[in-house]
Amino acid sequence: MSGSAVDAGRPVSRPPLAGSALDRWFRISERGSTAVRELRGGVATFFTMAYILVLNPIILGSATDKFGHHLSTPQLVTATALVAAVMTAIMGVGGNLPLAIAAGLGLNAVVAFQLAPKMSWPDAMGLVVFEGLLICVLVVTGLREAIMNAIPLPIKQAISVGIGLFIAFIGFVDAGFATRIPDAAKTTVPVQLGATGTLTGWPVLVFCLGVLLTVALVARRIKGAILISIVVMTIVAIVVNSVADVPAAAWGLSVPKWPHKVVASPDFGLVGHFSLLGGFQEAGVVTAALFVFTLVLSDFFDAMGTIVGISSEAGLLDKRGRVPNIGRVLFIDGAAAVAGGAASCSSNTAYVESAAGVGEGARTGLASVVTGALFAVALFLSPLAAVVPSQAAAPALVAVGFLLMAQVRNIDWTQYDIAIPAFLTIAAMPFTYSITNGIGAGFLSFVAIKLVLGKVRDVHPLVWAVSVCFVAYFAIDPLQQWLGAK
Repeated sequence: MSGSAVDAGRPVSRPPLAGSALDRWFRISERGSTAVRELRGGVATFFTMAYILVLNPIILGSATDKFGHHLSTPQLVTATALVAAVMTAIMGVGGNLPLAIAAGLGLNAVVAFQLAPKMSWPDAMGLVVFEGLLICVLVVTGLREAIMNAIPLPIKQAISVGIGLFIAFIGFVDAGFATRIPDAAKTTVPVQLGATGTLTGWPVLVFCLGVLLTVALVARRIKGAILISIVVMTIVAIVVNSVADVPAAAWGLSVPKWPHKVVASPDFGLVGHFSLLGGFQEAGVVTAALFVFTLVLSDFFDAMGTIVGISSEAGLLDKRGRVPNIGRVLFIDGAAAVAGGAASCSSNTAYVESAAGVGEGARTGLASVVTGALFAVALFLSPLAAVVPSQAAAPALVAVGFLLMAQVRNIDWTQYDIAIPAFLTIAAMPFTYSITNGIGAGFLSFVAIKLVLGKVRDVHPLVWAVSVCFVAYFAIDPLQQWLGAK
């Protein structure tokens, strides 16, 4: 059909809302979209990432802080939904991109398993707020691009891969598929299959079936594969629990029983419970600063890659490959980290699952407003999230681990001066159960190899500065002893 305004003497019908204030604000017609496509895209994005309402409370709720305190699952569900709803809507209205925001997987693992064991939960969330403020400052001053350019791309890619393996390992452990050997002193093997060296119990079977279902759906590229798997396996777990009479302890924190009520008032008890500087006092300035650096680095580059990737897929990049409203978009992403810490649900960031909405035709921020509205509705459905056991949700961690692993193909493994640091970054994260350790191993080995090869000029001054911090981090115990002796 001709693109002219008239065809066969009759006006060509204009897209719904064309010329309206809504159309002008979101530039719907200008970007070749329609309100219906944006609505459909927003719904698709929500259903592909709604699993975070289950996984974030499980990851944060399964950890304890230095003082043995747990975070409340219903409160975590409320906080997770609240921040996702508000910040996704702000991204839509302010950034005008079909980009959804929620608690970052990988970032919440840092908070749960690295920060919390060394301080209280308010202290840990305060460091998340600090991280978000720092990112906002970096955006405003223009330093974000400078820092990004200073770190070698293969190291950035290796960080994503390492986090993927770490998340997958957490999934295997949370489901009981892999466990610590009770008396590890009698063997050189630190972990084992199942609780006794073999797979036993109905909950583990639920997990195994869930992994098979999840990877099958992902392989078939089914939209909402992760959420579908969680829902199906939760139903299976409820049936198994009622028929087989499984001991409650076997399921872990969440027992799959249908709640007495599906709708409940949101519990905002965690909102505002953070201490901005408490982490520096509790864990020490060096350790807390390195934790903040780890959060900044992970959030920093994951968000940048996601924003560029989604914008490219939507055909929104300009001729120079720039994202529209990039300064505003990056600032909103930094503000999302602040909001996540302030609400005690961990750092929030842009989600690559937004690609599902783009695939449905979304091209503007109106889709994000729709996604945010659906997260707001989810605020009142926290009892449903409490039904989901780890064994039904953990397969999603394995699948997300696979997706993050995809970056490994971009690393040149023939160039040892970069491949070895990348390998150490990837390996150290799951093997030491620490994302911080992995990043430190990568930085230090990168600098050391370049120094030995006489390629000192290849190391950016900022990388040198960060490496010095990591030397202090790894040597924190002898340094503390030495300073104590003084």
